[in-house]
Amino acid sequence: MAENRGPRPIYDRELRLWKVGRALSVTFVAAVLVAGGVFYGLVYVLDFQEIDTAKRLDAKTLFDLVKLSFGVVAGAGALVALVVAYRRQRVDEAGAHREATRLHTERFSQAVEQLGSDSPAVQLGGVHALAGLADDAPDDSLRQTCIDVLCAYLQLPFTPDPGDVPAHQEEHHRYLALRKVRHTILRLIGDHYRRPQGTHRSWQGCDLDLTGVIIDGPMDFTGATFGGGRVSFDGATFSGSTVTFDNATFSDGLVSFGNATFGGGRVSFDGATFSGSMVSFYGATFSGGTVTFDNATFSDGTVTFYGAAFSDGLVSFGNAEFSDGTVSFGNAEFSDGTVTFYGATFSGGTVSFYGAAFSDGLVSFGNAEFSGSAVTFDGATFSGSTVTFDNAAFGGGRVSFDGATFSGSTVTFGNATFSDGLVSFGNATFSDGLVSFDGATFSDGLVSFYGATFSDGTVTFYGAAFSDGTVSFHGATLSDGTVSFYGAAGSPPHGLLDAVGTPVPATVELPAAWLSLNP
Repeated sequence: MAENRGPRPIYDRELRLWKVGRALSVTFVAAVLVAGGVFYGLVYVLDFQEIDTAKRLDAKTLFDLVKLSFGVVAGAGALVALVVAYRRQRVDEAGAHREATRLHTERFSQAVEQLGSDSPAVQLGGVHALAGLADDAPDDSLRQTCIDVLCAYLQLPFTPDPGDVPAHQEEHHRYLALRKVRHTILRLIGDHYRRPQGTHRSWQGCDLDLTGVIIDGPMDFTGATFGGGRVSFDGATFSGSTVTFDNATFSDGLVSFGNATFGGGRVSFDGATFSGSMVSFYGATFSGGTVTFDNATFSDGTVTFYGAAFSDGLVSFGNAEFSDGTVSFGNAEFSDGTVTFYGATFSGGTVSFYGAAFSDGLVSFGNAEFSGSAVTFDGATFSGSTVTFDNAAFGGGRVSFDGATFSGSTVTFGNATFSDGLVSFGNATFSDGLVSFDGATFSDGLVSFYGATFSDGTVTFYGAAFSDGTVSFHGATLSDGTVSFYGAAGSPPHGLLDAVGTPVPATVELPAAWLSLNP
């Protein structure tokens, strides 16, 4: 066998050279034949097929035809060469990609091994190695794999801090070291998501799964763009950290905080733009800390707080602009804390508090402007909270409290201005608490209490100013409670005198000028 192996390479090389030579010879012959064919075709087209008897070609014309024939062949050959070069480039690129993938896989295995080490210092090295691999990944799928591993590390259970006592010093120090690893991952994620999409080291557009993660360290998404992929904070706990989405743009994809717990710290969406994505706080719990959407713009897409529980802390939409899209607080529970829309502008879209329960705390729409949105509190229950619309301007759109129950809260529209649009309390029930329109101005539009029931509590319009046809009590029932228009000016609301009846109950206070109109 050894004797047969010796000359084989020489024979193979000679065979390859012979094949190459034969290919070149065939190519040369083919080129000559093609050139001859082109030459004959040109001669035929020019009607010179009888050159021996009728016409003759001079030397210059013949030379030009020969040049044209070989030019056509050369052009075809150049095209073939270009195709061959392109295919060779594709093959080279595929080979380079395979090699890059192989090297990436080797480095990935080493980095994962480091991350699984018992030593926090080695784990920290693995974190940086995986982040670097994500940056240099040959394709998006390999980058996503690196990000998934980092997220999976954050989702692993860890031993809580045993406390800084002498008996647990070693465990305490290990806890601090491992927390440093987790905080480093959070910082790196924030750094990469803040980089513009399409630039080196940007992770925008990738999925980010932080489901169930305890976030007790800072994350900075300032100026980030969520234009694709899915970002999940479902079930996450924000226990004392600062997470910022200031000036971020949510233009596509899904960002979810479903069932997350905000138990401390600060989460900020100040100046953020919601222009086409789905951002969900479904079932989230706000039991402490501060969550702000100040100066945010809701111009499209959906933001939902459906079923969320506000039991403490502050949630602020101060000076936010709702120009389109949907924001939902349906079936949310406001049992404590403060939720404020102070100075917000509702010029389009829908904001819904359908079925929400206001049992305690403060919800403020002070100085808000309603100029075109549909804001609904239909079926909401106000049983113990304070909800204020003081100095709000109702200049368009629709604000609805249809079927709402006011059984113990304080709801105020002090000095509010109703100049256009519709504000409806259709079939609402006023059975306790205080609803105040003191100092309000009704100059246009319609405020309707059609079918409302006043069975207890207090509703006041002290010093309010009414223009004809702007407020209606048609179909309302005033069976008990206190309804006062003391100091009111202008025309009496439509249907009010019929609802009051004769004689005027002691619980209803009307201006003297209106009493003279009651038969």
